[in-house]
Amino acid sequence: MPHLTFCGLDIAYDHRVLQPRSWTEAQSTWAAELLADAPEGPVLELCAGAGHIGLGAVRDTDRELVMVDVNPAAEELSLQNAAAHGLAERITFRLGRMEEVLDAGERFAVIVADPPWVRSAETSRFPEDPVLAIDGGGDGLDLARTCVDLMDRHLHDGGAGLLQLGNPAQAETIAAYATEHTGGRLTLVEVRKFERGVLARLTR
Repeated sequence: MPHLTFCGLDIAYDHRVLQPRSWTEAQSTWAAELLADAPEGPVLELCAGAGHIGLGAVRDTDRELVMVDVNPAAEELSLQNAAAHGLAERITFRLGRMEEVLDAGERFAVIVADPPWVRSAETSRFPEDPVLAIDGGGDGLDLARTCVDLMDRHLHDGGAGLLQLGNPAQAETIAAYATEHTGGRLTLVEVRKFERGVLARLTR
């Protein structure tokens, strides 16, 4: 099984999940910075894959982490990676559709999400990536919108969501969606652009 170093962690992955991208260390680092001033409570990682982004975010904190993914391979690898670094006691994994596995009353200090954001018609451009991990629907944002909905429902007041997207145009679309569908409760306040994608910070 291949391994790579991510935020100083030795992360195992395989062909069943998306290979961790080194640039997304920035998402873990940003989340860790936000946790310093975030409300009390656990962290939620949506579309967890190998679990690297969430683990990188909480490794130097005392926060608990709830990971969510629909792929059984993601559960296997995430728990393996957590155990390898002594983090298993702070990790819970929910296997299933993300809109179905969270209780209505659950609240999180920070939510990190790495949803698929490739248009369905363009997934063939990335033959090495599992389709499940990259297919974001017609405009690439089907699951990103679901992530926004869940941030609205499950962030503590004063909490923050970090959403990974493909480009600034997608971030603009998500900003408009958040404004329209959350009644202004959730606002996109910052976008950071990287070579292979963008990170959008939403606050509640």
